Amino acid sequence: MPWFDRDLEMSRLLIEWYRVHKRELPWRETTDPYVIWVSEIMLQQTRVVQGLEYFNRFLRRFPDVVSLAEAEEDEVLRYWQGLGYYSRARNLRAAAKCIVERFGGVFPSTYAEILSLKGVGEYTAAAIVSFAWNRPFPVVDGNVYRVLSRVFAIDTPIDTAEGKRRFAELAEALMDEKRAGEHNQAIMEFGALRCVPKNPDCPSCPLADRCEAFSLNRVLDYPVKRHKTKTRDRYFHFLHILYEGRTWLNRRSDKDIWAGLYEFPLIETERAMDFSELCETEAFSRLLGDAGVLSLLREVSGVRHVLSHQVLYASFYQIRIERVPVSLGDYILVPREGLGDYAFPRLIHIYMDKLAEADVRK
Repeated sequence: MPWFDRDLEMSRLLIEWYRVHKRELPWRETTDPYVIWVSEIMLQQTRVVQGLEYFNRFLRRFPDVVSLAEAEEDEVLRYWQGLGYYSRARNLRAAAKCIVERFGGVFPSTYAEILSLKGVGEYTAAAIVSFAWNRPFPVVDGNVYRVLSRVFAIDTPIDTAEGKRRFAELAEALMDEKRAGEHNQAIMEFGALRCVPKNPDCPSCPLADRCEAFSLNRVLDYPVKRHKTKTRDRYFHFLHILYEGRTWLNRRSDKDIWAGLYEFPLIETERAMDFSELCETEAFSRLLGDAGVLSLLREVSGVRHVLSHQVLYASFYQIRIERVPVSLGDYILVPREGLGDYAFPRLIHIYMDKLAEADVRK
């Protein structure tokens, strides 16, 4: 026997709230599974307000599966840059190529087929089939975990196998199968806008009279997590090297963050250090020891950039060199005006924005 009772009244309340308070978003105005898929992948780890502009730009360039499948990876990454978690963009393109090869360019319509696509998990597959075809597959994302854990005061950690199973069963039992798509949209939107992580307005909530966490005055205790994310500090020193109107770039490998994106030559150190200390390192000597006279034109230091499991402390040094050392042969030579043709991580854009601001102030 299940540990809960089926409760379609909660679904009705959520849908009523949703119809009044939902945000008007382009992916809610269509049943095109491709458009829904792109939106769901893009909004993972990205706020809707931030992602909307990127979504519109991406869809203008890649309006369908075929156009995405035929694009070069570098171009897809350029349209994704600024959103972070770039593996999402690479997986989108890989999945689009798979759809062309396996399904003749027609987006698959079953949960199992969609789940087989690269980068698509249970949540995304459920979202696509429920939003596009109203099929009764419940979505369980961070917002849903928060709503359900509070309403039912569930102490089972959401980051355990038992927690995932319990919440999946509960989400399925609460769904009105005749309105599956709208129910999923409603509970996700409710978690995003109303049952928020901090300072929710519980007394006026339409679910207040059935919310056990509210009755126990424990709303902020949910959802429960067993594991805390460990972070590590890293110290990056980027060398923006200039010689006769040209500069050098490196394409990052797939063994670290920002795989496939471009950056200026990088020296990573175990601790923070200033430019004079950096010049004394063996890595700096190997890279620019034969470059002759070095002129430090600009320095941007103390840039703190937070990733999911890492905190980066970055410094940027714009350096003019007297001659080109052999060591730079391992890098990509680029005209300064050609930097816009390459996809950079957000951290590099922060630096280039600071350069632009400094040029305007001149």
